[in-house]
Amino acid sequence: MSHIVTVQDAVTAFADWIEPTSAELDAIEEEMPLILADVDLLDAQITTLDRTPSELDARRIRRARRRVLAERAALANRTAAASLPGGAA
Repeated sequence: MSHIVTVQDAVTAFADWIEPTSAELDAIEEEMPLILADVDLLDAQITTLDRTPSELDARRIRRARRRVLAERAALANRTAAASLPGGAA
């Protein structure tokens, strides 16, 4: 016999009245430069999907990749510095 169970928890987990906590919003704010760099990289890659990339397109993609890597390194350094006792890096 198969049991019928409710999915109340799954349904209410995504209810409109549940909002992100302050800690979650702070984490998003801290990661925002990386998110924006990723969006720029995707935008540069999307523009070259339907055509052969020109030299300018290739430079734009390389620049966007470097920015993503720089933002990832900066985020890793910030989180590592924040997790060390005393805040020293």
